[in-house]
Amino acid sequence: MKHRMTRRELLKGAAVVGAGIGMGANLSLLSGVSRVFAQEGTKGSMLPAGKERPNIVFIMADDLGYGDLECYGSMAIKTPNIDTLSDDGMRFTDFYVCSPVCTPSRYGLLTGRYPARADLNLAFLPPDIVFKKRIEYGFYQKLSDVGILDSGDPGTCQGLSGDEFSLARGLKDAGYATCLVGKWHLGYTEEYLPCANGFDYFYGTPGVNDMKPFRLMRNNEVIEDDVADQGTLTKRYTEEALAFIDREKDRPFFLYFSHTFPHIPLHASEDFLGTSEGGLYGDTVEEIDWSVGKVLEKLDELGLSENTIVVFTSDNGPWYEGSPGGLRGGKGLAYEGGFRVPMIIRWPGVVSPGTVNHAVASNLDFCPTFLALAGVEMPEDRVIDGVDILPLFLGSEESPHEAIYYYHAEKVEGIRVGEWKYLRRHNVYVWPSNLQLKGPWLFNMETDPRERYDLGTNHPDIVERLEGMITDWEASIEATRP
Repeated sequence: MKHRMTRRELLKGAAVVGAGIGMGANLSLLSGVSRVFAQEGTKGSMLPAGKERPNIVFIMADDLGYGDLECYGSMAIKTPNIDTLSDDGMRFTDFYVCSPVCTPSRYGLLTGRYPARADLNLAFLPPDIVFKKRIEYGFYQKLSDVGILDSGDPGTCQGLSGDEFSLARGLKDAGYATCLVGKWHLGYTEEYLPCANGFDYFYGTPGVNDMKPFRLMRNNEVIEDDVADQGTLTKRYTEEALAFIDREKDRPFFLYFSHTFPHIPLHASEDFLGTSEGGLYGDTVEEIDWSVGKVLEKLDELGLSENTIVVFTSDNGPWYEGSPGGLRGGKGLAYEGGFRVPMIIRWPGVVSPGTVNHAVASNLDFCPTFLALAGVEMPEDRVIDGVDILPLFLGSEESPHEAIYYYHAEKVEGIRVGEWKYLRRHNVYVWPSNLQLKGPWLFNMETDPRERYDLGTNHPDIVERLEGMITDWEASIEATRP
């Protein structure tokens, strides 16, 4: 079996790999930046020379950790198909989500905007959630009200509105066939569902699998009021994804394939149950890897692989199980384990195979990047926080972001600027703890990505500068909040 770099080896070899990317095979691709052209009939789309508008297959796991894939160092979970995707494409080491929880992270992905701009801070609950769960979440809110924990203000946003500009809407307007298979979690009523937000076809769940009722829908129709056997979901999703590719093979398409797992409760089909060294969690991830393999096979079968961008990533860090890959923390936390996720992209002829990119980038960047490739201009009547990261796909390792912000619900808890990460405070998502509101800390992400050594007293000037940047950022957000 091909050797996979461990995180330790990756960090030791970063300088060598970076030099190889800058001086080696990708030099020709970087020179292609000066040879890009505007495709006839589009609104200033900038594509690498000789490339047509690509199909986009965007595959996202739910609560998958930074260290849960073999190509990111996992020893317990086998992911041969995702590893092949990495071998054929580019793997990012410092890729972030805009929120460490489901709903706001997905909002940022589809809009390119920090969810705080829409006053969207926490995961949406079904309006008819079962009484037991409503009591549980009410209990957390009461603890927050009296200062025992800080569960955060959910905000006023009720869903991704049909009148909001989004990745799917922009691609649909550009002539793409658009499809969501799997988890949505951006609103439960018809005006907030995928078909009101630019998706031609939806097969999946409006919510999350630990909240009842957990419905399965096709477009706006409920076909199963409460999913009886979650172990069938990954295979059912995969069948729908393959059918969509078959139907739309003759036109540009966008497939947003959003898996339910490995969010808890964990379920796997009989073919995968008990087969992983990573327990039931590993079973679900290995079944997702199987699904990725089936999608790649379908693209090969139809001759679509050369002009299809395939992305694999996660919406946030791992929850009760899963590995943050040696990073500190997990889902819901402002530590790296909550925000830093695996991200792999394959685009034959554009992305050099087997490359590793250490640039800081964000899931906010997918929307402006993919829309630019489709020839769609971003709206000018609102702030767009994401940026076009095509240069990174071409091999650049210069981050386009001045700063990355770490949110806990509505509060900015931290900021990363270059090698420095400053945390004002730390909360623990929804679990009661006497460790809340401790800080501040200053960490060096190049020498201490595990966030163990506070350097604040060594660099008070940096602490002051980063605190000032957060204060300015909060004021700018408040000025644009609805």
